[in-house]
Amino acid sequence: MKVVGLETIIFGVDDIPSCATFLTDYGLIPVDVTDEGGRFEALDGTGVVLAKTEDPSLPASVGNGCMMRKTIMGVADQQSLDDLYAELSKDRAVETLADGSIESHDDSGFAIGFQISKKKQINLVGEISNLPGSPFQRPVNQLGVDVDAEQIRPISLSHIVYFVPDVKKAEAFYVERLGFRCTDRFEDIGPFLQPSGSLEHHTHFLIGAPPFMQGVEHFTFHFSGPTELMQNGERFIKKGYQAFWGPGRHILGSNWFWYFNSPFACHIEMDADMDLHDKNWTPRVSPMGADASQAFLMRNRKKWAPGADTPHNGDYD
Repeated sequence: MKVVGLETIIFGVDDIPSCATFLTDYGLIPVDVTDEGGRFEALDGTGVVLAKTEDPSLPASVGNGCMMRKTIMGVADQQSLDDLYAELSKDRAVETLADGSIESHDDSGFAIGFQISKKKQINLVGEISNLPGSPFQRPVNQLGVDVDAEQIRPISLSHIVYFVPDVKKAEAFYVERLGFRCTDRFEDIGPFLQPSGSLEHHTHFLIGAPPFMQGVEHFTFHFSGPTELMQNGERFIKKGYQAFWGPGRHILGSNWFWYFNSPFACHIEMDADMDLHDKNWTPRVSPMGADASQAFLMRNRKKWAPGADTPHNGDYD
């Protein structure tokens, strides 16, 4: 029963045009988008689907203003899909949809779907740093930053973070029923969960919260490295979008991050360079706090240079 990872997040929204502009400005590629919604993809084909709030084909919201209606996860093969159907059918309704995927709900009430993975195989080289003595460096005369890059694209859907009312119950479902495992944990907060068919530090992070907060905290896509993340984040701000947290680098997972407000009643992140772990990894347990959440945190300001007309007075935008 190999779950590979997240492939699609579906939102029900009132304002399709503004949400479509937001996702396009973020860097996703519109696919068959109309006034009724459509799909927005990363380079590997994973992505976000927008639909009208009242679309009858959407699963119900968990409430609390949550606009996320469903997450679709990819599995390795038909046998994995059949095994998931059999496992979930033991105690809950499972529907086979016209496209061959299956749909059900997790123990927190979030709609979940599974399909044979449609993720495209892409051949890209991530960001490489030059370091004297290292055998892995950029080729001579290959620049480390392209300030004229026309468009920076997300590579792949990375992870989603849920607020859940019963974090132990939620974790048990993903671990015992879907074959995920905990890679790290914030003490008294919740676990980072990795599906069995992936080495990435996590595709899900569960945060225990009161029932009135149940919903999505954020979701994110991978970028090719910290440079693209920083460039794309700066461009995003110039387009008028508001940063929430970052840029910086997490400790658990080690991923670079930059969070922004979004029109989806949650935050959206840009991330890069997440840790990979196999079964030999021993999960860490860390108290929640600023010193445990990020190795460092930077603050964005407008471009500046020594001797420029704009004085460097320490003020940040």
